[in-house]
Amino acid sequence: MSALTGHSSPREARGILPWLAAPALVVFVGFAVIPLIGVFALSFTTWDGIGTIRLSGLTSWRKVLTNPGLPHALWVTFLVMVVSWAVQTPLSLLLGAFLAGRQRYRAVLGVVYFIPLMLSSAAIAIAYKALLDPNFGLGAGLNIHALSKDWLGRPGLAFGVVVFVVSWQFIPFHSLIYQGGIQQIPQSLYEAAQLDGAGRIRQFFSITLPQLKYTVITSSTLMVVGSLTFFDLIFVLTEGGPGDATRVLALDMYKRGFQASLMGPASAIAVILVLLGLSLALLLRRLGGRDAGASQLEGV
Repeated sequence: MSALTGHSSPREARGILPWLAAPALVVFVGFAVIPLIGVFALSFTTWDGIGTIRLSGLTSWRKVLTNPGLPHALWVTFLVMVVSWAVQTPLSLLLGAFLAGRQRYRAVLGVVYFIPLMLSSAAIAIAYKALLDPNFGLGAGLNIHALSKDWLGRPGLAFGVVVFVVSWQFIPFHSLIYQGGIQQIPQSLYEAAQLDGAGRIRQFFSITLPQLKYTVITSSTLMVVGSLTFFDLIFVLTEGGPGDATRVLALDMYKRGFQASLMGPASAIAVILVLLGLSLALLLRRLGGRDAGASQLEGV
């Protein structure tokens, strides 16, 4: 009957799905799983990036785990992660709610707000580094003393600049996620709330936020896991300085592998980053993934 009508049965559809997923699986295995296995194997070797690769057991892991700089790099990485999440999440949520309105000009503003995400992180870092220069930057040009500080020469200020630039670049992306999530909320909920006399603020906290629970988890997962890979922006902006104030794990991995030619310890740090990312992603998934999967099954 299905052949005559041109529609496939559910059993036939389930048989086709694995074949449709096969190309994505091949790409994932080729560009993610196999390189990860290679990096894991490389962490048990001694290699300068050019010469012969020699097995060295746990030598590279001992160097990394006993290095006093590892706890500091971990602390800076988690600090950047937490502070940038705390800055990006509320601003992205509010901006997404604003852009989800029906006014025409908001579509234009949505395009303008999205521009930072289309720029290269290295180009953004170069631009901010020039603007924040205490001698030739924006503060000196406008003769504004408050902007003429040594922003990248003091640990606290440099850390704040990194968080600000990261948030400025990625808030548009997460605003777009929240905008899409808000537009999927049934308007009947807001209409019922208006009939009950609820204002916009009450509607936001009683309807919008609860309905965006899984959107917040998705956005937070992208923020948290993505913060582990911050490298190019920090490298160009501060190079991990002043001192080691902004030396995150990804930058530490680069300096060990490509500046010190210690590919074994650098690979060990890469494995640590992968394990951290997987653990944090699974933790955030546990916060709402089970309910989300159940709600999706109920809607099928």
